[in-house]
Amino acid sequence: MNPVDWEQELKKYEDVIASGTNCMKIKAMVMLTRLSKHAPEDVLARTIPILTEILGHNVSNDSAPTLQEAAAYCLKCIACRGDGELAVEIGGHGATRSLMRLLPHSEGRMQKVLTKCMLVIVSFCNASRTVVATNGGVELIIGLLSSCTEDTRRYLLEILSVLALRRDVRKALTRLRALHYVVEAAGFGSMVSRERACQAIGLLGVTRQARRMLVELGAIPVLVAMFRDGDHATKLVAGNSLGVISAHVDYIRPVAQAGAIPLYAELLEGPDPSGKEIAEDVFCILAVAEANAVEIAGHLVRILREGDDEAKASAADVMWDLSGYKHTTSVVRDSGAIPILVELLGSGSEDVKVNVSGAFAQLSYDGTDRMALAEAGAVPILIDLMNDVDEVEELRDNAAEALVNYYVDPLYHDS
Repeated sequence: MNPVDWEQELKKYEDVIASGTNCMKIKAMVMLTRLSKHAPEDVLARTIPILTEILGHNVSNDSAPTLQEAAAYCLKCIACRGDGELAVEIGGHGATRSLMRLLPHSEGRMQKVLTKCMLVIVSFCNASRTVVATNGGVELIIGLLSSCTEDTRRYLLEILSVLALRRDVRKALTRLRALHYVVEAAGFGSMVSRERACQAIGLLGVTRQARRMLVELGAIPVLVAMFRDGDHATKLVAGNSLGVISAHVDYIRPVAQAGAIPLYAELLEGPDPSGKEIAEDVFCILAVAEANAVEIAGHLVRILREGDDEAKASAADVMWDLSGYKHTTSVVRDSGAIPILVELLGSGSEDVKVNVSGAFAQLSYDGTDRMALAEAGAVPILIDLMNDVDEVEELRDNAAEALVNYYVDPLYHDS
């Protein structure tokens, strides 16, 4: 096969657009669409001003919509090439404003083509997102969503999920009482778009009013579904957003009842430090409810038995936090964790031992827990650790704090 002379093909295209009939122009744009998968990006870039000019024409003849539809489709295909630079250039030539002007008066296939073109451009081009967000684009998208076909709805929701990462757009969505579209976007469309919507839910959920509205609109089961079914990056986003939602006492039980606790346990066991951090923080929130604390403790005990050193250290850290809650000290004791923690205090990694000793220092303030620790053999190990100058200072301090509580207890003073 002979190599394509791209300069010659570009010249043919320019000549047809400059002087051909409308039918010839549409055929030329269809051919450009096919060639866009293989043409060099610098050649494609030279077609962008021509296409955006066609898209922006204010003409009233019957052929104009067909020409503009073909131009939008070409621009969409070109914008998908490369790493987004062509999409940025398309936005720079004013395509976004033209699309916003055309969309309210479009329907059917034309509307779908225009919407898909806008989606690709705003996904890559921050300046285009600004144009849409600051020129009535949020109201435009919401208006189209109220009357669009199912075929186009997906792309409108994906545009909204991109825009909702902007603070001004989130404020507008709250003001317009349109948060249900963000929740819908988190459960519908491409995984990338759904992840963006999950992130937007987390950002919206920081405020009490929006958090309440999101919960009422069904955000919890949508986030749990993404947490369960998404890839690793999506799990982190969904887990973090769900943690934001759970940061109110009214939503602690619904989050747990939706099945979130086992999913956070998976994060705690996983290799990603940020996932462990998210799981630790959310466990400490959810454990405010005693029933949740019991379930969480069960997962922690399993991880303390079966996990690697990093997972055990994280589980012990959560146990340390739970040991400070008045209603969960008995939960920790009844979970069967203490004998396992005592074993880890003597043979675990440095991080594990530090966190276990912190938990023991906290538990040692309660008489029943002191007895449980002593019966499991914790006291001699604590003494050895306190006297071992090679151990880290935090570990020795925790051991000393626990032993002070044993010293002031008449039952253990002499020992």
